[in-house]
Amino acid sequence: MIQTGRTVSVTHDQLRFSPSVDVVVKKDAVNPKRMQREAAKQIASAGIGTKSQQALQLQREENKLERKTISREQREAEKQRQFDLRQQKRKEKHRGR
Repeated sequence: MIQTGRTVSVTHDQLRFSPSVDVVVKKDAVNPKRMQREAAKQIASAGIGTKSQQALQLQREENKLERKTISREQREAEKQRQFDLRQQKRKEKHRGR
């Protein structure tokens, strides 16, 4: 290795890799009650049962997102309108100088 200031430069011929080592991973004991609770949560999180109900839920979520975007645009437009009105009033006040 060659050290210059704070940076360290290493050439490729200096790198040596050791052969891979097999590692035995010990499996931790799982609490049976916790495992049962997690399985129940996964089954419950599958959602509403029938396909028609799932389709209705998806449609509701899409409508909700659409309403949010529309209301956000309307809110921003109203904010801009109020700003423009204030600016116009300020200009009218200075008109008669």
